[in-house]
Amino acid sequence: MASTQTETQPPVATHDVTNQPPPLAPYDSSDDTALLEGLRREGAQWAEEEIRRLGARAGSAEAQEWAEQANVNEPVLRTHDRYGNRVDEVDFHPGWHHLMRAAVEAGLAGSAWADERPGAHVARTAGGLAWGHTEAGHGCPTSMTYAAVPALRAQPELAKVYEPLLTSREYEPGLRVPTEKPGLIAGMGMTEKQGGSDVRTNTTTATPTGEPGVYTLRGHKWFTSAPMSDVFLVLAQAPGGLSCFLVPRVLPDGSRNTFRIQRLKDKLGNRSNASSEPEFDRTVAWLVGPEGRGVKTIIEMVNCTRLDCVMSSATLMRKTLVEAGHHARHRSAFGARLLEQPLMRNVLADLALESEAATTLTLRLAGAADRAVRGDAGEHAFRRIATAVGKYWVTKRGPAFTAEALECLGGNGYVEDSGMPRHYREAPLLSIWEGSGNVNALDVLRALGREPGAADALFTELALARGADARLDSAVAALKSELPRADQLSARRLVERMALALQASLLVRHAPRPVADAFCATRLAGDWGHSFGTLPPGTDLDTILERALPDHD
Repeated sequence: MASTQTETQPPVATHDVTNQPPPLAPYDSSDDTALLEGLRREGAQWAEEEIRRLGARAGSAEAQEWAEQANVNEPVLRTHDRYGNRVDEVDFHPGWHHLMRAAVEAGLAGSAWADERPGAHVARTAGGLAWGHTEAGHGCPTSMTYAAVPALRAQPELAKVYEPLLTSREYEPGLRVPTEKPGLIAGMGMTEKQGGSDVRTNTTTATPTGEPGVYTLRGHKWFTSAPMSDVFLVLAQAPGGLSCFLVPRVLPDGSRNTFRIQRLKDKLGNRSNASSEPEFDRTVAWLVGPEGRGVKTIIEMVNCTRLDCVMSSATLMRKTLVEAGHHARHRSAFGARLLEQPLMRNVLADLALESEAATTLTLRLAGAADRAVRGDAGEHAFRRIATAVGKYWVTKRGPAFTAEALECLGGNGYVEDSGMPRHYREAPLLSIWEGSGNVNALDVLRALGREPGAADALFTELALARGADARLDSAVAALKSELPRADQLSARRLVERMALALQASLLVRHAPRPVADAFCATRLAGDWGHSFGTLPPGTDLDTILERALPDHD
């Protein structure tokens, strides 16, 4: 009998892996020129060594595994124990606690408020830009803890007790008397199902007790993330109007405060972070600030969490750009590495421009926040309007950016193992959390109408780049002419122009000329298509890419 083809040919190794990139980890997430330059420029150069250590840890195989496990093993709600007693606890995977402990120890929660060095808040933001390469969900409780401190200062006697614990670098999970723990995590309970961002329509009530400053709450909150936090700042209707309250999960006598978790939200992304609906029923709370001044009390908190939304969007951009660049550097198609092919280089360079603009703006906002809390009135006014502008624009750019970065990996990017789908699902959250696009656009109008110094501060900042680029000068002039006609219908258009002018001015002043020139040509002068990868002929792609994705191989 004649031999078959199978018998005469050598065996084929069908599972040999070729033309696939090696694992990215370990890598250094702080290996980002725009981040390090911004850190130094905004007054926190003293923190560079610490940021570099944090970046190396974030990119380690261990931390990346914590991130994956925290995302895959979602938190689980336990409303009752085996005997039927109400416990209202949420169990998190150990990976979550590893991430939280590392973040708190690195000063990404409230510790900046206890650091008297100029630039402390910039250092914290830079740390978030680096550590955020792990997993986004645990950034929510660290952000809320950071933001709770300035709000709590509206009630000095409470701040005296709780601020040292909220600014601690020690993380201890589990519920017990807050003052017996080495450090605390804070949450927030603001929105309700009938009102959302319109917190003045809240129906949760606060009834005074016989003890001064102590109330009992009754109501239902719609979105309260990280319900296993130690304390919460909550809005409720007191006799004198909408007010802010401190609600501990465990009371000073060791008993559980009433905090009935009805369910955990089944969210698009941010899966590692539990977002809950708590119900209050005779829940003990302490008044923070005067009755009827709840919104004013929490406004400083909102400024902090909105900055963190900008930071987190910039982090996602940088993380996905690094992933896309790594893939393109090691993957070949049609006879050449992807990174060597003109169209892919155009896409990656365009993404790099967007990422650098987002990171540079983030650190400028952090610098303004740092100087504002130290008494700089001009920086306070700039922060007021620029944070809302940045929150609107950078978080809006995030979803389109992560989608394009995912596409750079082709089908590999659409597979969960790549991590890119997790980043893509995360991106839309940041334009929703702490006010959607409309809410932030309206807030910019509010700042323009009620705080004249805000517009002056913005244009003072833009004037620092006057004469350096004709396209920027033209954009600023057009923006000034639009202000008198600003209304709700045109609010988004106005805020977008503010954001682009602000980013362009920062790049013109601080980035290499090829970066600033490409940004102004595309984002201001319109020499751009409708997607990433449409930079015009003549753009210095080599300089842009080398700055964003240095080759350390």
